[in-house]
Amino acid sequence: MNQADRKDAINPFGKLTFLVVDDFENFRLSMRQMLRSCGADKIELVAQATPAIQYCTYNHVDVVLCDYNLGEGKNGQHILEELRYKKLLSRSSMFLMVTAETSKEMVMGAREYQPDAYLTKPLNRTMLEKRLGALVQQRGALLPITREMDRENYPEAISQCLQLLPKQPRYKTWLMKTLGELYFIVGDLSHALKVYDEVLAQRELSWARLGRCKVLLGNRNFDASVEGLKALIAKHPDYMEAYDLLAEGLEKQGKTVQAQQILEKAAEHSPNALLRQKHLALLASTNQDIDTASRAWRQTVTLGTYSIHDNSDHYLSLAQSLSDLSEGHPEAEGAEHAAEALNVLAKMEKRFADDDSIGLKSRIVQCRVHAGQGNQKAAEKLLGDLQTELETLEDIPADLGLDYAKTLFRLRHDEEAKSLLSDLAARYGDNPETLQKIENLLDEPVGFRQKIEARGYNRDGIKAFESGDLDGAVEAFNRALAIVPDHAALNLNLIQVLLRKYDQAPEDYSLLTTCQECLRRLEGLPEQHRQHRRYSALARKLKGLTA
Repeated sequence: MNQADRKDAINPFGKLTFLVVDDFENFRLSMRQMLRSCGADKIELVAQATPAIQYCTYNHVDVVLCDYNLGEGKNGQHILEELRYKKLLSRSSMFLMVTAETSKEMVMGAREYQPDAYLTKPLNRTMLEKRLGALVQQRGALLPITREMDRENYPEAISQCLQLLPKQPRYKTWLMKTLGELYFIVGDLSHALKVYDEVLAQRELSWARLGRCKVLLGNRNFDASVEGLKALIAKHPDYMEAYDLLAEGLEKQGKTVQAQQILEKAAEHSPNALLRQKHLALLASTNQDIDTASRAWRQTVTLGTYSIHDNSDHYLSLAQSLSDLSEGHPEAEGAEHAAEALNVLAKMEKRFADDDSIGLKSRIVQCRVHAGQGNQKAAEKLLGDLQTELETLEDIPADLGLDYAKTLFRLRHDEEAKSLLSDLAARYGDNPETLQKIENLLDEPVGFRQKIEARGYNRDGIKAFESGDLDGAVEAFNRALAIVPDHAALNLNLIQVLLRKYDQAPEDYSLLTTCQECLRRLEGLPEQHRQHRRYSALARKLKGLTA
């Protein structure tokens, strides 16, 4: 051991840089005095989040000691979130949350971004030196690994892990956990699984069980992964990472309603995780559960106030969901949703004023809000302004075009909406997600309440058809088509039922006439539409029967 190493061993704090973040000056000064008495020399003190993040942007920091409550503005969780997101802390750096608050909501929210430790106020020198000393010692021992991880040299990090395992038995848990994660990152799922199985063979540890389920999911073994995660959550109901992974697994199984329910439970345990609230909102929208979607978007917007993840799309999505809820409901509740939607859009325009497209996006939704509340004159005036403004754009982006087409349908400008969607389909023909959205809007150019009603009739029709009740099926499909007359699947469903009735009563040519009427509604069905092959097959069959 050389002289420098001996000096570091005697005073491990001496070579580290510290950042203390607290809005009370007396605490900052007290913390600096305690750190100096422990041997620290390089100590920076700041009172608020913005200077803390700026300091980390331009300086390497080994240890951040950050209070949770910092008064108005960003709190300690927001600082940790932003430092992790921007990668302003190296793997070897340590973030310690210092707080007098111990509420479950605070702890769960902050834990989402994995601070290295919590220190509870009031602090004394002995407690600080003991907790921090252990972390500094671990940092030094594991530095060869974290250094390579910062360089994204994952194969070398794996090699360093394997070398240190027999040499550092006290850090075996950290080493095995990191080794499993590294194997997963490089795509070596078989070795990752071996690591987790080895740990679980000795002791049931939640992180190892989670890692194993993550590998199973990566191997497309969805059923085993989902069952394992359900068992893990049953044992550890506060393990948030398990909820997120389970929701992902259920989505891959096509069980979006169950995935939504899992995220709702997770949000009850930890309501301050913005990205999870956003995921919940997106899932609920997919499931046409607009009430849940609007609540989750509202929480996403609220949490974004001081978050690095704040985004104008969150405001826009909240306003769109509120517009859907208000549409066709001019009574008190609908009017409240409409007013909130307009208020959210106004806030969005003010908050993201630097984005030139924000005003345009806002007015497209405003137009629907007014139309949904029966304010046709205001809606048409806005639409006229929009048409003039959109004519100046060379190419309308997909999301903007889709939302505008939805507004055009809402104001009964159907042909203009269809023309726009046709243009979008031609320009985004190689984008399956956009084509799917275009198809859905062409099929159901109505409000979400009408969609739900039509889909209910469709389910009734399918159920009646499968049970042999052809008349009941015809009645249900006709009720659905009264709401969405151009819906491809519904028209084809009705044709199939009518052809089955024709097999039983070949003298009733009126059945074939009705089939032809259904086909005429679908004459402009794009070839990319998922129902086009079925449409062509039924058209050929009907042509043979009427020739």
